[in-house]
Amino acid sequence: LAWLGDSVTTDHISPAGSIKQNGPAGKYLVEHGVKPHEFNSYGSRRGNHEVMVRGTFANVRLRNKLAPGTEGGVTRYLPTNEVMSIFDASMKYQASGVPLIILAGKEYGSGSSRDWAAKGPKLLGVHAVIAQSYERIHRSNLVGMGILPLQFLSEEDPETLGLTGEEMYEITGLRELLDSKFASGRHVSVHAQRGDGTVKQFEATVRIDTPQEILYYQHGGILQFVLRQLLAGWEKPKVVSRGMSTVADPSTGSSIT
Repeated sequence: LAWLGDSVTTDHISPAGSIKQNGPAGKYLVEHGVKPHEFNSYGSRRGNHEVMVRGTFANVRLRNKLAPGTEGGVTRYLPTNEVMSIFDASMKYQASGVPLIILAGKEYGSGSSRDWAAKGPKLLGVHAVIAQSYERIHRSNLVGMGILPLQFLSEEDPETLGLTGEEMYEITGLRELLDSKFASGRHVSVHAQRGDGTVKQFEATVRIDTPQEILYYQHGGILQFVLRQLLAGWEKPKVVSRGMSTVADPSTGSSIT
C-alpha cells in the first residue's frame, strides 16, 4: 500500500490536524451533510471510524515512494498504475481480497503515542509492516491491532534488497515461531515476487516481543483476545505469567498453552 522513508511519525500515519475538503474524509463529511466550516479536526472526530480511516496516511507531508513526485496520502494502485488516495486504493484491494503491507525505514511510528496510528492501518487492510526499526509503543500498538511488525535485518532495507514495493509478498514460518514461543528463533522468510516472476527472498525479524503479545497476535488482536476470554466465562482477561497461559484457540475454540 505504501513505501515510506525514515522517521514516519504517528502524525504522518494518523494526523490530528484539520480535515481537507478535497480529501476522502472531507468528501465523506460533505456527503453526510457536514459543511466545511464544521469539519473541525481529525482529533475531534477520533470517535468516528469512518472519518479516521479516511484520514489514515492523509498527512500533507507524507511521501510515498510508490507515487514519486507526490506529497500527501496518495499511492499507486498497482493493478492499473493509477495514482489515487491511499484510502481509495485500500478499498479496491480489500474488495479484491488482497491483504496489504507497508514498507518503511527507521523509527517507524515515532512521536506521540496515538492509538489510531495502529487502528487506521488495520481498517485499511494492512496485515504487516516491514521496517528498519520501530518506536516502542507504536510497535506494541500494531500487535494489539493484529498487525505483524517485521524488521529488516541489520544493514538491510528495501533499497539494498532491490525492492520496489510493486512485488507480491509472502511471509512463511510465522506460525511455527509463535507456537514455539520463538524457541527456534525470531526470523521469518519473506518472498517478494516481482512482476516478471523472479523472486527476492530475505529474512526479517518478528517484533512480537512478549509472551502476552504472542497471544494477542494469535487471536487477531487484543480486542478479539479479551472478547474470547469474556465469552469463555472469565471475569477479566488472563495475564501471561512466566511466558505461559491457557486461552481459547482462535481457530478451533480449544485451549492452547
